Amino acid sequence: MQRLSAGTRCRAALFLFEPFNCSPTPLSVAEKLCSASSFAYRRASAQSLRPFARVLGSTVSLSTMAEAASFVRGNVYPNGVAVLTLDRPKALNAMNLEMDIQYKKYLDEWAADPKVKCVLVEGSSPRAFSAGGDVKWITSCWKESRMLTIFPKVFSAEYTLICRIAQYEKPYISFMDGVTMGFGIGLSGHGRYRVITERTLLAMPENAIGLFPDVGFAYIAARSPGEGAVGAYLALTGKRISSPADALYVGLGTHYVPSTNIASLKESLLKQDLSNDPHEMVQKFLTDNHKEPESESQLKALLPAISACFSNDKSVVASIEELEKQQLSSDSTVADWAKDALLGLGKGAPFSLCLTHKHFSAVAAARGDYENDLSKLDGVMKAEYRIALRSSPRNDFVEGVRAVLIDKDQNPKWEPANIEDVDMSEVDSMLQPLQADADELQV
Repeated sequence: MQRLSAGTRCRAALFLFEPFNCSPTPLSVAEKLCSASSFAYRRASAQSLRPFARVLGSTVSLSTMAEAASFVRGNVYPNGVAVLTLDRPKALNAMNLEMDIQYKKYLDEWAADPKVKCVLVEGSSPRAFSAGGDVKWITSCWKESRMLTIFPKVFSAEYTLICRIAQYEKPYISFMDGVTMGFGIGLSGHGRYRVITERTLLAMPENAIGLFPDVGFAYIAARSPGEGAVGAYLALTGKRISSPADALYVGLGTHYVPSTNIASLKESLLKQDLSNDPHEMVQKFLTDNHKEPESESQLKALLPAISACFSNDKSVVASIEELEKQQLSSDSTVADWAKDALLGLGKGAPFSLCLTHKHFSAVAAARGDYENDLSKLDGVMKAEYRIALRSSPRNDFVEGVRAVLIDKDQNPKWEPANIEDVDMSEVDSMLQPLQADADELQV
């Protein structure tokens, strides 16, 4: 089997995204730029974009606009399959604000186009589907100019896009080949058809940079085995999934196709007749091409231990205490797993860990209670918008990005430094409604 190189795995784990122009670009400007064009915009030269920049007063450079346009490409094929390609390979297809807006614009256009029967989303390189959001750019904007407005712009664009994907009526297929982390899971995990390969590398490592696992992962986690315990474990520890069997078991993937078959799978899809019932055809097509993984799911074998350590009623401190007991297990597999989980927790910011536990437990508890907003994805995204706006300006986020991405000393100075010193009233305040309804996420 072809595996990701060590260099690719390292870059993904550390969120090594290319710097992006952090000039304060109003969201309305970016939206107008995208609205002013359609598909011709992606092929426009920097010179042809100059009138838009001059009229709208944008401070973003023309080269940046042209580059952002080329990072998200769309093409509609004769049989009605619309292919959206993320093409920022040097940054492992990390998403910036302009890319978010362009991505949603394509989906909106295709949803209204009767000629489009199905959407396929892919990365341009086998190294990555998407390694997530461009966090280096976000924190650079915050550090350099204290642009509090950058947070609502970015999180609103990301979260409304996620809701759009989840509600998409036409078949939405993701080829999750290569690195798929953070927002990459947000772009794929809420779609109906999720194709994984043996090169797929999944993770939600946000606690290690002082943020929290967002993009609606709490909603996905609540539906994972162990009444959400497996998803909570992945969120709190940042554990990476590289096994197709584990990806299917957790529910992040729906179909497994070996990477050597991905190109022919796409070619075959572009020849299918989608004129009758596209969903029925796509489901049958993917089922016919699905392969059984060669190995069993390790997470499934570890479910009793995971449930004992990461059940919703356990605090972070209680999880740590249970893991320390599991380290003494006579079963070497369980003992090694517990040691690895403790190492993962040790990399997270204490405040982020407590915040993650609070949010994920609430979402898991709400499952099936349709009177609770957290039982629905829209409600979860509204809650995460509140959390993101309040937690991202904390020092932990800037410090985590510094330690992991910039200076790379892997020695962040968290505030507070210990789990026991986390003020749970501050954690609770992160989840409260915003001051005005107009400030809430509009989905």
